[in-house]
Amino acid sequence: MPRTTSLLTAAILFPLVLSASTSASSATPGPLPPEADRALAREIFKQMIETNTTHTQGSTTLAMAMRERLLAAGFPASDLALVTPAEHPTKGNLVVRVHGSGKAKPVLFLGHLDVVEARREDWSVDPFSFTEQDGWFYGRGTIDMKNGDAAMVESLIRLKREGFRPERDLIVALTADEEAGGDANGPAFLLKEHRELIDAAFAVNLDGGGGVYRSGQRAYLEFGTSEKTYLTYTAETTGAGGHGSLPRPENPIYTLADALARLERFQFPVVLTATTRASFDARAELPHRDESADMHAVAATPTDLAAAERLSHNVYFNAQLHTTCTATLISGGHAENALPQRARATIQCRMMPGDSEANVRATLVRVLADPRIKLTLDAPPIVSPESAPTAEMLKRVGDVVHSMWPGVPIVPTMATGFSDDRQTRNAGIPSYDLNGTWMDADEDRAHGRDERIGAREFDESVEYTWRLMKRMSRAY
Repeated sequence: MPRTTSLLTAAILFPLVLSASTSASSATPGPLPPEADRALAREIFKQMIETNTTHTQGSTTLAMAMRERLLAAGFPASDLALVTPAEHPTKGNLVVRVHGSGKAKPVLFLGHLDVVEARREDWSVDPFSFTEQDGWFYGRGTIDMKNGDAAMVESLIRLKREGFRPERDLIVALTADEEAGGDANGPAFLLKEHRELIDAAFAVNLDGGGGVYRSGQRAYLEFGTSEKTYLTYTAETTGAGGHGSLPRPENPIYTLADALARLERFQFPVVLTATTRASFDARAELPHRDESADMHAVAATPTDLAAAERLSHNVYFNAQLHTTCTATLISGGHAENALPQRARATIQCRMMPGDSEANVRATLVRVLADPRIKLTLDAPPIVSPESAPTAEMLKRVGDVVHSMWPGVPIVPTMATGFSDDRQTRNAGIPSYDLNGTWMDADEDRAHGRDERIGAREFDESVEYTWRLMKRMSRAY
């Protein structure tokens, strides 16, 4: 079928794809910060990694340490707000403001200080010791996301030293509890109790996006503009039970297993958003894409559903095209020699922007198709709108990215996970994921064993963050 692309998508993609085709995006080194800033960034990074900010330890100690660094760099105390919920004294948030000329509403930069747990016996190095080895920095949080936090703090110090005055206030919020859900602290708490500290025209979150290497070359940089939200259900059925030697026609385990088999075969309808249309169109232009024709067909209006079905055989593309629900835990019975009285399954769903819990629940009830199964929502979802990839924002991003890595394609992306963006987006603050760290497509150790970041990649991300702060704090 003929390709039909929206004017928005065409405006965004044409200059980016053109530059990609003429430059081939090789992994040539990008620019680095001055040596003094490079050394300072690594020093800050080391301090952050070696300050344990897991859920049990909290973030206040690190937030206070960063406040002391900024005070020493000349920031007035009045521009450094350490905000801690009374009921969570170890979970502090640091909000930094660089005053601008007032030509436009502020820009907010976000980063969370907390990290997931890590056990020494699981790692080849101490997860809370900053280890440099063979061109890599190891430690819990090196990718998620103390790399971005360190880059922001160093960039603030560099901007202060340079006497930089933005055209709009530049706000940096280093927050707590993102890894714990972020519903009672972090941006959620700040927006509810101290909105004046972080109210902004838009937000830049370094907890998503970033560059992707393929076969040692810079393939593309992801620009996150939306995310799925999760919701979890418990499906449960009960029975009378009895002696295992006398099987009955109704067995809760079989009842539940039959229903879950129906769910396994079910696929939610195809849904495209402004972000995913732009993303498929951009990915189709990348080299060595066997699915390019199908990607263009999916991005077209109307969407080619046959092409969407073919792409859905890829688990990543499937998640980009559909709300998904899958069984993740199951339990049943109470004794080896007894008929089960109960069977229970956890069903984890990831909902597309624009979908609703009511629709997901109604769909699950229809697909499970058995009135004996009780479906319970374990926690309500936090649904957030997408921040559409406007031509103006793509221009801002392109200016910075291509000043660092000429010719790299920029791909708007919907995250299949979630972040603090859902808090700011729901507060009416468009939010964009713009991390500047490059990683191999086949390596993502965030939350995992031996988390690491390339030393050169970290240094480049520091320079990128400084440039990004300067560009985003311009009025236009």
